[in-house]
Amino acid sequence: MPLSNDYKELPESPKSMNESTHLKNFLELPYSKLEELNLEARKKRNTLGPKELEELYRKLLKNEKQIKAVTVFFSDIEGRFHALDYDKKFLLEAADNLTFDGSSIRGFTSQNESDLRFDIDWTSFIWLPSDIFGAGKVGMFANILSRDKEQFSSDFRGLLQQYTRELFLKQKLIANIAPEIEGFLLRGVHAEQHFNEIDGFSLISSGGYFHSLSADHLRKFIDATAEALNAMGFINEKDHPEVAPSQFELNFSYDEALRAADKIQLYKLAARQVAFRMGMTASFLPKPIVGINGTGMHLNFSLSKAGENIFYDQKGQDGISKLAWDAISRLLNHAGEICLVLNSSVNSYRRLDPHFEAPNQIKVSANDRGSMIRIPTANKRSARIEVRAVAPDANPYLAILAIIRTALEGTKIPSRKFPESKYLPSHINEAIGLFNNSTFISKILGDSIKEKYAKFKQGTADRCPKELGKRVKNPEILYHHEVTNQVLWNAF
Repeated sequence: MPLSNDYKELPESPKSMNESTHLKNFLELPYSKLEELNLEARKKRNTLGPKELEELYRKLLKNEKQIKAVTVFFSDIEGRFHALDYDKKFLLEAADNLTFDGSSIRGFTSQNESDLRFDIDWTSFIWLPSDIFGAGKVGMFANILSRDKEQFSSDFRGLLQQYTRELFLKQKLIANIAPEIEGFLLRGVHAEQHFNEIDGFSLISSGGYFHSLSADHLRKFIDATAEALNAMGFINEKDHPEVAPSQFELNFSYDEALRAADKIQLYKLAARQVAFRMGMTASFLPKPIVGINGTGMHLNFSLSKAGENIFYDQKGQDGISKLAWDAISRLLNHAGEICLVLNSSVNSYRRLDPHFEAPNQIKVSANDRGSMIRIPTANKRSARIEVRAVAPDANPYLAILAIIRTALEGTKIPSRKFPESKYLPSHINEAIGLFNNSTFISKILGDSIKEKYAKFKQGTADRCPKELGKRVKNPEILYHHEVTNQVLWNAF
């Protein structure tokens, strides 16, 4: 399949005043061009099959001399985001035999069965901003395969892709997700690694909701991150400071479930990199500071079939269909069991504090933001359910997989008699217990993965005080799965 003119006639990289840089003529595209190319890649993904896309991008990599490397992204069992660069010539030659040591990735394999494989997802091709990822690089996500080229059971991205493909093939259903991801902007680089509970974190803004000067640190950070996301084809909708001081939220258009999860990982990485370049830290800890609102990752979920939003019913209660109400019933019925998936860290249970708009009540409401599930005001296109009880440090692939499978396969509450005063677990040990005792979790994850995931969560819980108290403790930050490093874990 021939490449488009856009791919054949990419602009030359800008020349630098540094005499040595003209020797490195690697691709550095302006953000406007990146956005154009990424939106084109999105259209191709919706019209071409995986084999056609692989052929297309293989030709692009071979022919485009200014591309030097492919950044390959993947996530581990707890949702940590990993990346490595492959020289493009090597990738083209060895894409069907990219192996790595799985025992080096927490939660993957043991030392005596360490070999795993990358399975490049050519449908995930993305043009990367050079100021964030480096010049001359494009990106793709990879799923993880076993030595025998079977889907690896601890790779939730691959499992989500597998499930959503089967959902479309068997029922013609597409699961759509629009995430709302909040975070905090903290003073200093590596603020989380340097945390101590006496001093706590230092915020760079003392304002609240919408209270931000147009050129202050928070606004500059939000602007720069929004520009990067737009360049990567996210289709931005709005961005603003959030309720708590120094808190931010950037919203982008809904997408198919797998792509939405990929975007969540890229969003957090881009935000962290932008903040780092500005001498600050973008943190996605759910509740880094006691006494102010925590951060969430609301997941807006709907199902479509033949291009129609089947969660919409103009005559239905609150404007949604019986199918949507059945999904709500199943999610509420299994709320306690899936809570560990949606709130996977010790710190995330501080967020479920009813004094700060916390969505800790196992109920549904069109208005009450303390409800675990909300039904936003919407129309035929935007009708959805909003699962609010998701923390921003959850593994997005696992969280989205659990929400979709629970909504479609869980047990409904009899006669839709929804509970009025039940609450989500107040600490991680309670959530681990409900997770371990759940036959439904065994059904959707399998016993071995259920046991492995719970083991890692219990390991974190055991390193922290069982009572949260009123002060954020060192262990809940320093042993957090998105913060900690190998030296700390091995020194415990």
